[in-house]
Amino acid sequence: LLEELNRTAAPYPAEQCIHQLFEAQVRQAPDAVAVVDADARLSYGELNARANRLAHHLIGLGVRPGDSVATMLDRSVALVVAQLATLKAGGVYVPIDRALPSARQSWILADCDARLVLSESDDDDLVEVTIPVLPIEPLMAGTGCSTDPGLALSAEAAAYVMYTSGSTGVPKGVVVPHRAVNRLVINNGYAEFSSRDRVGWLGNPAFDISTLEVWAPLLHGSSLIAIPYTNVLEPEVLRSLVQQHRITVLHLTAGLFRQSANDLGPVLASLRLLLVGGDTVDVAAVARVLRQNRPQHLLHCYGPTETTTFATVCEINAIDEPFQRLPIGRPIANTQVYLLDGHGAPVPFGAVGELYIGGAGVARGYLNRPELTAERFVADPFSAEAGARMYRTGDVARYLPDGNLEFLGRNDDQVKIRGFRIEPGEIAARLVEHAFVRDAVVVAQQDRTGEKRLVAYVVAAAEHAGEAEGSDLAGTLRAHVSARLPDYMVPAAFVRLAALPLTANGKLDRKALPMPEDAAYARAAYEPPRGETETALATIWAELLGVARVGRHDNFFDLGGHSLLAL
Repeated sequence: LLEELNRTAAPYPAEQCIHQLFEAQVRQAPDAVAVVDADARLSYGELNARANRLAHHLIGLGVRPGDSVATMLDRSVALVVAQLATLKAGGVYVPIDRALPSARQSWILADCDARLVLSESDDDDLVEVTIPVLPIEPLMAGTGCSTDPGLALSAEAAAYVMYTSGSTGVPKGVVVPHRAVNRLVINNGYAEFSSRDRVGWLGNPAFDISTLEVWAPLLHGSSLIAIPYTNVLEPEVLRSLVQQHRITVLHLTAGLFRQSANDLGPVLASLRLLLVGGDTVDVAAVARVLRQNRPQHLLHCYGPTETTTFATVCEINAIDEPFQRLPIGRPIANTQVYLLDGHGAPVPFGAVGELYIGGAGVARGYLNRPELTAERFVADPFSAEAGARMYRTGDVARYLPDGNLEFLGRNDDQVKIRGFRIEPGEIAARLVEHAFVRDAVVVAQQDRTGEKRLVAYVVAAAEHAGEAEGSDLAGTLRAHVSARLPDYMVPAAFVRLAALPLTANGKLDRKALPMPEDAAYARAAYEPPRGETETALATIWAELLGVARVGRHDNFFDLGGHSLLAL
């Protein structure tokens, strides 16, 4: 339990920084294709020169080692240049999702104390902040110095900060060092990358799967292919792009895999590596792919942001019926996994315990959150390395007889929906800020179609207790939350209760929470659909969204729909 299953030591460049390893690839093959997007194709030499020019410009603007540089860019050549340049200048890149509400963007920029923002434009409406917002295109096209800055940095220095949902009502920034990224992609024990690979980039830059998608190819001399956001959600177009660019490595979130595995069809068989994870994976879909369009390697991957993308991986070669869930495998190279009970002691095979993760992938902690860091990043009593720490995940698992781990759920309220990690407490905190709401709780429920969705239960403040609910309550609360949280954290339904149901011990009685009725959804005044097409669409929406009826003025997303469901 402690030694044999954790014997994962393997050599990797623990003393070098990410950009130094990239520069070694530049010297080795400067003309090889490094990154491709819809508008550009850069060789390693060209990418390095552009990043160097931008790095020198950042240094001239006052960026010093340890300073944060925010990037508000979609998957593109420009984003890779921005991240490389930031690292070369000694900075820490902080990717921010362009789709976030401006209030949340501003909060993140203030929390990380960003020196500046690199964006697609200097539009003043982009973010509500006072720090400089610099358009990146003119900076990349400049004529500045194109030599490597060559700053002396430690691999223990922070490389990036990524923000995840926080249970206290605000997001928390995970600080990841250079060496943790190196451990993820080089001699990692689960996937060998080579200069012949062409890696598809589908992940949101503000989520940690992009760490693998970007740095695995660029630290091995292979090509990174950026797939536009809209194309990811169009299976036929995505299939065509995989073929056109001869992509060999692809990561699909569990939700995207479930929705598009059939449509991607034969191109999956052309892949050398297909990685799937981020949430509970559809076992039937995996079995179907293995039977019909088997890639060379199909890997089921698990890991929180705090341990740098992946902690365990399991290669799936066959599905033994009846397989309820896929195992998450064993720890990758230079990673230790412990299943511990409430006293911190290892649990035996088959018993349930909390997952703790140690090793070189453990992040430095949470930015500006020393108490939370001390709570979740604890001393590793099983390691001989001085100062070793492990991350307390809150995930519950058990060992299967073959030594693989099986993920069973959480020991707290955190949920994952469509691959997004969500703390319901953060949503409830935003709801209580509204004048109408005295108390709120948010839970994840399965609807009649099997989809997980967020449902908010609210209790009115005393001065509003006597008011009729009104048909626009859901719309009002949805608008309030949408202005403050990402769309994937906005509840699908809002249910008003006289009081939250409690157990005899005074805790929330989740089983007593009612299923939402039609009035719980944000919807327009009902007007029946007209004509054959509207009637057909209304019927499809009602089936997909689990609502009794859909009017011709209703909005798919306001009724709880999302982009993957739209497929």
